Parts: sequence; C-alpha cells; structure tokens
Amino acid sequence: MGFEFPKSERLCGQIRIQQLYREGQHFTCWPLRVTYKPTEEETQMLVWAPKSLFKRAVHRNHLRRLMREAYRQHKDLLQGHYQIAFNYIDKKQQPYVVIEKAICKALKKINNHQ
Repeated sequence: MGFEFPKSERLCGQIRIQQLYREGQHFTCWPLRVTYKPTEEETQMLVWAPKSLFKRAVHRNHLRRLMREAYRQHKDLLQGHYQIAFNYIDKKQQPYVVIEKAICKALKKINNHQ
C-alpha cells in the first residue's frame, strides 16, 4: 500500500455517509471521534471539523488537512476494508503530533475490533 490518497479512498455521497453514521460503531480517541463500519469495497475515509467550533474556514481546512495527512502516512496500519469518519471534537486546534497519535491509536483500535 502506497502513501497516496486518491479520490477513490474518499468517502463521499450523502447516502453512504448517513449509512455509516447510522450503522457504524464509534469510539473516541481524543481529539477525534471515530466512526467506522466494515465494508466489502475499498477502504474509504471522511474527515470533518465542525463550523460550530471553528468559525473560520481557514482553521477548519487546516485541521482537515492535518487529519488527511496523518491518515495517509499511517493507513498501512489498517487491515481489512472499512468506511471511516474522523470527527474533530476538541475546541482548540491541536498540533499535528497530537492528531497523528490519535489517528494511529484509532487505526489500531479498529483492527482490534474485528
């Protein structure tokens, strides 16, 4: 598995996203809330930073960029195919190191929930 993050690995489409949140399991890896569901298709990922916590688009985009980068670097920890959503729930912007540790911990936890 390479370090690229192509369009096919992005979870998009309102129906698929609603289905993930409705049927998926979730847990918290501070500062992220992770929702996941096993799937037969390729692994897809969604990142979300709420407008209610970060009014400026610059800050939301920065957090989403950090989460995508951390996932891209560590997606090889994931075994199997899943749909995953990473929701940022902290009220403050955390540095990349904290987000990276949370994503690594979350991916390992998803593997253990098989």
